[in-house]
Amino acid sequence: MKKNLLTIVILALLIVNIILTSVMMFSVMGTNKKTAELVTNIATALNLELTVPGEVEEEIISLADTQVLNLTGSLTVPLVMDGGTQKYMMFNVTLSMNTKHEDYETYSATISDYEQLIKSAISDVVSTHTEFECRNDSEGLKAEMLAEVQELFQSDFIYNVSISDVKIG
Repeated sequence: MKKNLLTIVILALLIVNIILTSVMMFSVMGTNKKTAELVTNIATALNLELTVPGEVEEEIISLADTQVLNLTGSLTVPLVMDGGTQKYMMFNVTLSMNTKHEDYETYSATISDYEQLIKSAISDVVSTHTEFECRNDSEGLKAEMLAEVQELFQSDFIYNVSISDVKIG
């Protein structure tokens, strides 16, 4: 009789354990679902902050769609004087043009005719900077050159300006 009574107590405790586990599982699952939704909303909000509203995403142009124009000769441009001595920047310029752009057909055949105007626009940009600015912010300088060249053509078929063989002295 004691064995049967002990078996019944164990069975009752087992049933109570199953019931309590089920109740706990259903209550935790609801909370878990709400927590997962909250984490998803936070992740979405953080992802939205990675892009600045109104910012235009930069178009990636493949190398196959790029025509390169190396301007003949190197440019020697006087820099803004700082410290009482005149410094010059000597460099070569390369323009990258998008062959898929609608203005490429207009300017590609005669682009070499505009070479002196391009050099003048680039020289005007460089001549407004000091030696320190040219050495420490070459990306900003190239961005200014690009903006000036794009303004010259009133088009953005030229999408990159590269400078090489830079000598400042």
